[in-house]
Amino acid sequence: MTVLITGAGGFIGGHLVADLLKSGKTVRAVDVKPQNEWYQVHGDAENIVADCADMGDAHKIAEGTEEIYNLAADMGGMGFIENNKAECMLSVLTSTNVLVAARDAGTQRYFYSSSACVYAGDKQTDPNVTALKESDAYPADPEDGYGWEKLFSERMARHFREDFGIETRVARYHNVYGPEGTFEGGREKAPAALSRKIAQAKLSGDHTIDVWGDGEQSRSFMYIDDCVRGSQEILAGDNVEPVNLGSSELVTINQMIGILEDIAGISVKKNHDLSAPQGVRGRNSDNTMFHSIYGWEPSISLRDGLEKTYGWIYDQLSARA
Repeated sequence: MTVLITGAGGFIGGHLVADLLKSGKTVRAVDVKPQNEWYQVHGDAENIVADCADMGDAHKIAEGTEEIYNLAADMGGMGFIENNKAECMLSVLTSTNVLVAARDAGTQRYFYSSSACVYAGDKQTDPNVTALKESDAYPADPEDGYGWEKLFSERMARHFREDFGIETRVARYHNVYGPEGTFEGGREKAPAALSRKIAQAKLSGDHTIDVWGDGEQSRSFMYIDDCVRGSQEILAGDNVEPVNLGSSELVTINQMIGILEDIAGISVKKNHDLSAPQGVRGRNSDNTMFHSIYGWEPSISLRDGLEKTYGWIYDQLSARA
Protein backbone atom coordinates (compact mmCIF):
# COMPACT_ATOMS: atom_id res chain seq x y z
CA MET A 1 0.00 0.00 0.00
CA THR A 2 1.27 3.46 -0.92
CA VAL A 3 0.15 6.18 1.47
CA LEU A 4 0.43 9.82 0.42
CA ILE A 5 0.87 12.51 3.07
CA THR A 6 0.58 16.11 1.92
CA GLY A 7 2.05 18.70 4.23
CA ALA A 8 4.60 16.06 5.25
CA GLY A 9 7.24 18.70 5.88
CA GLY A 10 5.10 20.24 8.61
CA PHE A 11 4.85 19.43 12.30
CA ILE A 12 2.01 16.90 12.27
CA GLY A 13 3.03 15.49 8.89
CA GLY A 14 6.55 14.70 10.02
CA HIS A 15 5.34 12.73 13.02
CA LEU A 16 2.70 10.92 10.96
CA VAL A 17 5.26 9.88 8.33
CA ALA A 18 7.49 8.45 11.07
CA ASP A 19 4.66 6.42 12.59
CA LEU A 20 3.42 5.04 9.27
CA LEU A 21 6.95 3.99 8.31
CA LYS A 22 7.31 2.26 11.66
CA SER A 23 4.16 0.27 10.91
CA GLY A 24 5.59 -0.90 7.59
CA LYS A 25 3.70 1.36 5.18
CA THR A 26 5.15 2.67 1.93
CA VAL A 27 4.97 6.43 2.37
CA ARG A 28 5.08 9.21 -0.21
CA ALA A 29 5.84 12.41 1.70
CA VAL A 30 5.05 15.67 -0.11
CA ASP A 31 5.46 19.31 0.83
CA VAL A 32 5.78 22.58 -1.06
CA LYS A 33 8.76 23.72 1.02
CA PRO A 34 12.35 22.86 0.06
CA GLN A 35 13.40 19.74 1.96
CA ASN A 36 15.92 21.66 4.03
CA GLU A 37 12.94 23.50 5.53
CA TRP A 38 10.98 20.37 6.44
CA TYR A 39 10.70 19.76 10.17
CA GLN A 40 11.53 16.09 9.68
CA VAL A 41 12.88 14.24 6.63
CA HIS A 42 12.68 10.45 6.77
CA GLY A 43 15.02 8.59 4.44
CA ASP A 44 12.75 5.56 4.18
CA ALA A 45 9.96 7.65 2.64
CA GLU A 46 9.62 8.81 -0.95
CA ASN A 47 10.19 12.52 -0.34
CA ILE A 48 8.87 14.91 -3.00
CA VAL A 49 8.76 18.70 -3.24
CA ALA A 50 5.51 19.61 -5.01
CA ASP A 51 2.73 22.19 -4.83
CA CYS A 52 -0.67 20.64 -4.12
CA ALA A 53 -2.31 23.92 -5.11
CA ASP A 54 -1.22 23.10 -8.66
CA MET A 55 -3.54 20.58 -10.32
CA GLY A 56 -0.73 19.01 -12.32
CA ASP A 57 1.41 18.41 -9.24
CA ALA A 58 -1.59 17.08 -7.33
CA HIS A 59 -2.28 14.45 -10.00
CA LYS A 60 1.37 13.37 -10.17
CA ILE A 61 1.69 12.78 -6.44
CA ALA A 62 -1.68 11.02 -6.12
CA GLU A 63 -0.94 8.47 -8.85
CA GLY A 64 -0.75 4.93 -7.49
CA THR A 65 -1.85 5.79 -3.96
CA GLU A 66 -4.41 3.83 -1.97
CA GLU A 67 -4.70 6.24 0.96
CA ILE A 68 -4.17 9.99 1.28
CA TYR A 69 -3.74 12.11 4.39
CA ASN A 70 -4.28 15.70 3.29
CA LEU A 71 -2.60 17.84 5.94
CA ALA A 72 -1.36 20.58 3.61
CA ALA A 73 -2.56 24.09 4.48
CA ASP A 74 -1.26 27.61 4.90
CA MET A 75 -1.83 28.14 8.60
CA GLY A 76 -0.33 28.90 11.98
CA GLY A 77 -1.29 30.08 15.43
CA MET A 78 -3.84 32.77 16.24
CA GLY A 79 -1.46 35.57 15.37
CA PHE A 80 -1.14 34.22 11.83
CA ILE A 81 -4.72 33.25 11.04
CA GLU A 82 -6.20 36.51 12.31
CA ASN A 83 -3.86 38.56 10.12
CA ASN A 84 -3.71 36.39 6.98
CA LYS A 85 -7.31 35.48 6.21
CA ALA A 86 -6.89 35.51 2.43
CA GLU A 87 -3.80 33.28 2.60
CA CYS A 88 -5.70 30.83 4.77
CA MET A 89 -8.65 30.82 2.38
CA LEU A 90 -6.35 30.00 -0.55
CA SER A 91 -5.76 26.58 1.00
CA VAL A 92 -9.07 25.67 -0.64
CA LEU A 93 -7.04 25.22 -3.84
CA THR A 94 -5.02 22.48 -2.17
CA SER A 95 -8.10 20.84 -0.68
CA THR A 96 -9.86 20.87 -4.05
CA ASN A 97 -6.95 19.64 -6.13
CA VAL A 98 -5.99 16.79 -3.81
CA LEU A 99 -9.59 15.55 -3.74
CA VAL A 100 -9.89 15.70 -7.53
CA ALA A 101 -6.54 13.94 -7.91
CA ALA A 102 -7.61 11.25 -5.43
CA ARG A 103 -10.78 10.66 -7.42
CA ASP A 104 -8.92 10.44 -10.72
CA ALA A 105 -6.23 8.15 -9.26
CA GLY A 106 -8.78 5.74 -7.84
CA THR A 107 -7.55 6.33 -4.29
CA GLN A 108 -9.64 4.34 -1.85
CA ARG A 109 -9.45 6.43 1.32
CA TYR A 110 -8.90 10.15 1.93
CA PHE A 111 -8.32 11.86 5.28
CA TYR A 112 -8.85 15.59 5.72
CA SER A 113 -7.40 17.46 8.68
CA SER A 114 -10.03 20.03 9.62
CA SER A 115 -9.98 22.23 12.70
CA ALA A 116 -11.93 23.26 15.76
CA CYS A 117 -11.93 26.70 14.12
CA VAL A 118 -15.02 25.53 12.18
CA TYR A 119 -17.17 25.90 15.31
CA ALA A 120 -19.67 28.72 15.71
CA GLY A 121 -18.22 31.76 17.47
CA ASP A 122 -21.27 32.37 19.63
CA LYS A 123 -20.64 29.07 21.40
CA GLN A 124 -17.13 30.13 22.46
CA THR A 125 -17.64 33.41 24.31
CA ASP A 126 -16.95 32.21 27.88
CA PRO A 127 -13.70 30.74 29.33
CA ASN A 128 -15.92 28.25 31.17
CA VAL A 129 -17.09 27.02 27.79
CA THR A 130 -19.36 24.04 27.30
CA ALA A 131 -17.30 21.51 25.35
CA LEU A 132 -18.04 21.68 21.63
CA LYS A 133 -19.82 18.73 20.07
CA GLU A 134 -19.74 18.05 16.36
CA SER A 135 -23.19 19.48 15.69
CA ASP A 136 -22.06 22.87 17.04
CA ALA A 137 -20.49 23.66 13.66
CA TYR A 138 -23.95 24.60 12.38
CA PRO A 139 -25.56 27.08 11.92
CA ALA A 140 -22.23 28.10 10.45
CA ASP A 141 -20.23 30.94 12.02
CA PRO A 142 -16.62 29.69 11.93
CA GLU A 143 -13.35 31.56 12.44
CA ASP A 144 -13.19 34.10 9.64
CA GLY A 145 -10.88 33.02 6.84
CA TYR A 146 -9.23 29.86 8.14
CA GLY A 147 -12.37 28.38 9.69
CA TRP A 148 -14.51 29.00 6.60
CA GLU A 149 -11.97 27.27 4.38
CA LYS A 150 -11.90 24.25 6.69
CA LEU A 151 -15.68 24.02 6.88
CA PHE A 152 -16.04 24.32 3.10
CA SER A 153 -13.41 21.63 2.55
CA GLU A 154 -15.25 19.33 4.97
CA ARG A 155 -18.38 19.65 2.86
CA MET A 156 -16.42 19.05 -0.31
CA ALA A 157 -15.03 15.81 1.13
CA ARG A 158 -18.57 14.74 2.03
CA HIS A 159 -19.85 15.31 -1.49
CA PHE A 160 -16.90 13.55 -3.11
CA ARG A 161 -17.78 10.54 -0.98
CA GLU A 162 -21.44 10.75 -1.93
CA ASP A 163 -20.89 11.41 -5.63
CA PHE A 164 -17.69 9.47 -6.41
CA GLY A 165 -17.46 6.78 -3.74
CA ILE A 166 -14.16 7.89 -2.18
CA GLU A 167 -14.10 6.89 1.49
CA THR A 168 -13.48 10.37 2.90
CA ARG A 169 -12.89 10.90 6.62
CA VAL A 170 -12.63 14.20 8.51
CA ALA A 171 -11.02 14.98 11.87
CA ARG A 172 -11.44 18.31 13.62
CA TYR A 173 -8.09 18.89 15.31
CA HIS A 174 -7.99 20.80 18.60
CA ASN A 175 -4.64 22.60 19.14
CA VAL A 176 -2.00 19.98 18.42
CA TYR A 177 1.42 20.50 20.03
CA GLY A 178 4.67 18.68 20.76
CA PRO A 179 8.39 18.56 19.86
CA GLU A 180 9.73 19.06 16.33
CA GLY A 181 7.30 21.88 15.60
CA THR A 182 7.18 25.63 15.01
CA PHE A 183 8.10 27.61 18.12
CA GLU A 184 9.01 31.02 16.70
CA GLY A 185 8.51 33.23 13.67
CA GLY A 186 4.81 34.09 14.01
CA ARG A 187 3.12 30.78 13.12
CA GLU A 188 3.64 29.01 16.43
CA LYS A 189 0.74 28.07 18.69
CA ALA A 190 0.36 28.83 22.38
CA PRO A 191 2.12 25.79 23.93
CA ALA A 192 5.20 26.27 21.75
CA ALA A 193 5.19 30.07 22.06
CA LEU A 194 4.93 29.97 25.85
CA SER A 195 7.50 27.18 26.12
CA ARG A 196 9.89 29.36 24.10
CA LYS A 197 9.23 32.41 26.29
CA ILE A 198 9.77 30.48 29.52
CA ALA A 199 12.93 28.86 28.14
CA GLN A 200 14.28 32.24 27.04
CA ALA A 201 13.49 33.66 30.47
CA LYS A 202 15.43 30.87 32.14
CA LEU A 203 18.39 31.12 29.78
CA SER A 204 18.61 34.92 29.93
CA GLY A 205 17.78 35.46 33.58
CA ASP A 206 15.12 38.02 32.61
CA HIS A 207 12.00 36.45 34.08
CA THR A 208 9.48 38.74 32.39
CA ILE A 209 7.34 37.45 29.53
CA ASP A 210 4.68 38.96 27.27
CA VAL A 211 1.29 37.25 27.28
CA TRP A 212 -1.39 37.84 24.66
CA GLY A 213 -4.61 38.89 26.33
CA ASP A 214 -5.42 38.62 30.03
CA GLY A 215 -4.46 34.95 30.09
CA GLU A 216 -7.91 33.81 31.12
CA GLN A 217 -8.90 32.61 27.65
CA SER A 218 -9.26 28.82 27.78
CA ARG A 219 -8.40 25.98 25.41
CA SER A 220 -7.67 22.26 25.28
CA PHE A 221 -4.38 21.05 23.82
CA MET A 222 -3.67 17.63 22.28
CA TYR A 223 -0.22 16.07 22.33
CA ILE A 224 1.09 14.94 18.95
CA ASP A 225 1.15 11.21 19.77
CA ASP A 226 -2.61 11.21 20.42
CA CYS A 227 -3.15 13.11 17.17
CA VAL A 228 -1.15 10.63 15.09
CA ARG A 229 -2.94 7.62 16.59
CA GLY A 230 -6.37 9.19 16.25
CA SER A 231 -5.84 10.28 12.65
CA GLN A 232 -4.97 6.75 11.56
CA GLU A 233 -7.94 5.22 13.37
CA ILE A 234 -10.32 7.76 11.84
CA LEU A 235 -9.08 7.03 8.31
CA ALA A 236 -9.31 3.27 8.84
CA GLY A 237 -12.75 3.39 10.50
CA ASP A 238 -16.30 3.35 9.22
CA ASN A 239 -17.49 6.70 10.62
CA VAL A 240 -18.12 9.12 7.76
CA GLU A 241 -19.04 12.22 9.78
CA PRO A 242 -16.52 14.85 10.93
CA VAL A 243 -15.35 14.01 14.45
CA ASN A 244 -13.46 15.92 17.14
CA LEU A 245 -9.87 14.87 17.71
CA GLY A 246 -8.65 16.69 20.78
CA SER A 247 -8.06 16.57 24.49
CA SER A 248 -10.90 17.50 26.83
CA GLU A 249 -8.49 18.89 29.47
CA LEU A 250 -9.51 22.56 29.59
CA VAL A 251 -6.95 25.09 30.86
CA THR A 252 -6.47 28.83 30.75
CA ILE A 253 -3.35 30.38 29.28
CA ASN A 254 -2.35 31.50 32.77
CA GLN A 255 -2.71 27.95 34.06
CA MET A 256 -0.50 26.67 31.24
CA ILE A 257 2.11 29.27 32.16
CA GLY A 258 1.97 27.97 35.73
CA ILE A 259 2.65 24.42 34.52
CA LEU A 260 5.61 25.62 32.46
CA GLU A 261 6.98 27.62 35.39
CA ASP A 262 6.95 24.45 37.46
CA ILE A 263 8.63 22.44 34.71
CA ALA A 264 11.32 25.10 34.20
CA GLY A 265 11.83 25.73 37.91
CA ILE A 266 11.34 29.51 37.66
CA SER A 267 8.66 32.11 38.32
CA VAL A 268 7.88 34.78 35.74
CA LYS A 269 6.26 38.18 35.68
CA LYS A 270 3.54 38.41 33.03
CA ASN A 271 3.06 41.52 30.89
CA HIS A 272 -0.44 41.16 29.43
CA ASP A 273 -0.91 42.63 25.95
CA LEU A 274 -4.65 43.19 25.63
CA SER A 275 -4.31 44.42 22.03
CA ALA A 276 -2.79 41.17 20.75
CA PRO A 277 -4.82 38.50 18.87
CA GLN A 278 -6.63 36.22 21.31
CA GLY A 279 -9.17 34.27 19.30
CA VAL A 280 -12.35 32.99 20.93
CA ARG A 281 -12.73 33.26 24.69
CA GLY A 282 -13.05 29.55 25.35
CA ARG A 283 -12.88 26.29 23.37
CA ASN A 284 -12.92 22.67 24.46
CA SER A 285 -13.46 19.31 22.77
CA ASP A 286 -16.51 17.16 23.50
CA ASN A 287 -15.17 13.64 22.96
CA THR A 288 -18.44 11.76 23.42
CA MET A 289 -18.73 10.86 19.75
CA PHE A 290 -15.06 9.94 19.36
CA HIS A 291 -15.07 7.73 22.47
CA SER A 292 -18.26 5.95 21.45
CA ILE A 293 -16.77 5.04 18.06
CA TYR A 294 -13.11 4.30 18.85
CA GLY A 295 -13.26 3.30 22.53
CA TRP A 296 -10.65 5.76 23.78
CA GLU A 297 -9.88 9.48 23.65
CA PRO A 298 -6.75 11.66 23.64
CA SER A 299 -5.53 11.50 27.22
CA ILE A 300 -1.84 12.42 27.35
CA SER A 301 -1.90 15.11 30.03
CA LEU A 302 -0.89 18.67 29.30
CA ARG A 303 1.77 18.40 31.99
CA ASP A 304 3.37 15.34 30.39
CA GLY A 305 3.18 16.80 26.90
CA LEU A 306 4.59 20.15 27.95
CA GLU A 307 7.54 18.52 29.69
CA LYS A 308 8.61 16.98 26.36
CA THR A 309 7.78 20.07 24.33
CA TYR A 310 9.49 22.51 26.67
CA GLY A 311 12.53 20.24 26.95
CA TRP A 312 12.92 20.07 23.18
CA ILE A 313 12.50 23.84 22.71
CA TYR A 314 14.86 24.59 25.60
CA ASP A 315 17.49 22.37 23.98
CA GLN A 316 17.10 24.19 20.63
CA LEU A 317 17.57 27.59 22.24
CA SER A 318 20.35 26.41 24.51
CA ALA A 319 22.29 24.98 21.55
CA ARG A 320 22.13 28.37 19.83
CA ALA A 321 23.36 30.14 22.91
